Amino acid sequence: MTVDRTSKPEDGQFLRDVDLFKDLDPTGLDRVTRLARQRRVPADSFLIHQGDPASHLYVLLSGRLKLTQVTVEGQQVLLRYALPGEAFAILAVLSDMLFPTSVQAVEDSLVAAWDKDSMQKLMLEYPQVALRAMGILARHTREFQDRIRELSTERVERRIARALVRLARQTGRKIKEGILLDLPLSRQDLAELTGTTLYTVSRTLSQWESQGLIRSGREKIVILFPHGLVTIAEDLPPGLELPDPFEE
Repeated sequence: MTVDRTSKPEDGQFLRDVDLFKDLDPTGLDRVTRLARQRRVPADSFLIHQGDPASHLYVLLSGRLKLTQVTVEGQQVLLRYALPGEAFAILAVLSDMLFPTSVQAVEDSLVAAWDKDSMQKLMLEYPQVALRAMGILARHTREFQDRIRELSTERVERRIARALVRLARQTGRKIKEGILLDLPLSRQDLAELTGTTLYTVSRTLSQWESQGLIRSGREKIVILFPHGLVTIAEDLPPGLELPDPFEE
């Protein structure tokens, strides 16, 4: 499937709360908006393939995307999910390179895109956008450093629990039974996200289901006992009283 390229957006309201542009005044936001183009990305289709020339910076307006990478051994690694309001492919603006990851739609999605030349001119005109971009890259670098440390030092059950807690804080929606992870998440996805095997993820989730910590179905996970999952993720003593881990 191919990306549906549509015309420029009619107004800049959809960019007002995007972290990358939060320091812009109305004039700057209008200029950014006039240079943007919207692209529709149907579910399961690719916006970017690993190895494509880096040519555009994107902001996700709606839907869900996942960033993956295939290793030299042919193993796919799920790096992270992109959520609405998030800027990605920032490296396209900062250097001449090939995209190191693929970006695929988890569900029907809509992105705003700026070509490299336009965004570089915007960053020169509005240095606060460049500073915001560097801050976003710094956060992503820290996240990947944490992931490397987890893969190197933590037992697999803790890695899986940490991944579920992170996703719950990013996409969790409170329902009657607990916290619903509000995105399609297969057991294979979770295995790729935590550097383990499908068998290990299935065994671990089944064990947690029998303990009443979670309920899992087809690409769906509900955290029934958040404190119990946080206890595993943080390697805390059992029975320790904790505040609600998902309260604002």
